[in-house]
Amino acid sequence: MKRAADFRGIARKSLSGRWGLAIIAGLVASVLGACAQIGPDLNIESTKTGVKADIEFGTWTIPLETWSFDQVAEFLARNAFYIATSVVAAVCISLLVSSVVRVGYCKFNLELVDGSAEPKVKTLFDYFKHFKPVVVTNLHKSLLIFLWSLLLVVPGIITAFSYAMVDYILAENPEISSKEALKQSEQMMEGKRWRLFCLEMSFIGWGLLSALTGGIGQLWLIPYTEAASAAFYREVSGTGIVTAEPVLENE
Repeated sequence: MKRAADFRGIARKSLSGRWGLAIIAGLVASVLGACAQIGPDLNIESTKTGVKADIEFGTWTIPLETWSFDQVAEFLARNAFYIATSVVAAVCISLLVSSVVRVGYCKFNLELVDGSAEPKVKTLFDYFKHFKPVVVTNLHKSLLIFLWSLLLVVPGIITAFSYAMVDYILAENPEISSKEALKQSEQMMEGKRWRLFCLEMSFIGWGLLSALTGGIGQLWLIPYTEAASAAFYREVSGTGIVTAEPVLENE
């Protein structure tokens, strides 16, 4: 049974000679919301005199115009319909794009660790023709995680780890039903959630080092963690277990 260090070793071996390609794919996936590590965030803060906002991308901050409360109220009253329509449209588009690209990114990393085919960045967009089952499954998964999280934090975390393999399952069988994809992920992760947790925690040190670079290190950390996760899926799913020499050194 492989340990976190073994999966990291597989990831490094898979990325050898392909770092440039993997960095580009990871950056594209992150910008489109398919990775949790980095991405643009809109921050809105209320002050004593009005509202200020800025956009954050990694460690960079872009300040936006500060409005008084009267300006905000006037703007909302004048554009309420357009704002509501735009928000709904933006949420739907974001969900569609991030869900589909996430599955494509999982496929990219599976091809990377398999070594059977040269991964291509365009793979990230290959699943738009299967957008309906992909988005429905993503919504189903997110709803279940949210509902379990309402009980306590721990059940929500356990549920999230139980469904951690769903995107990889969709990457290999995009027309599978939402119920079946969730069921398969649950079965795969039975008794293995702790192993995935340890794998993710093993990157904490690298994350801290990345933070010291002003977020630039994320360009390398994202492909590293994603390749290790793909290797983990290959083992727990039994769909082509990746072999690697045991990694003994502490990282």
